Amino acid sequence: MRIYVTSVFVDDQEKALDFYTRVLGFQKKHDVPLGGPRWLTVVSSEEPDGTELLLEPDGHPAAGAYKKALVADGIPATSFAVDDIAAEHGRLTGLGVRFTQPPTEMGGVTTAVFDDTCGNLIQIVQL
Repeated sequence: MRIYVTSVFVDDQEKALDFYTRVLGFQKKHDVPLGGPRWLTVVSSEEPDGTELLLEPDGHPAAGAYKKALVADGIPATSFAVDDIAAEHGRLTGLGVRFTQPPTEMGGVTTAVFDDTCGNLIQIVQL
């Protein structure tokens, strides 16, 4: 068994696509119209056949409450691995990304957390 797709709830799919591709460097994999919201996925440019991230609309009432609760408690919606967290933090900060936690050593890993502009906190991790 493998993970095929995972998702983050976003408040605007077009804005999310721009952020996740232009800023984070992912590439669009699928963009299927569904009569309003789309089946819109991105993948790592380093692993184009890897796990897809669904940019899922947060229209369901539970999704909005879930996102707000996570952000209020400072909990990231998901986590992405990076090879050099200091370099990635610098690159993203230079692009205007707002970090809620700078790179911080945490027992063998270093993590940082940023706002994805779509209602989520996202963690990056250097193992």
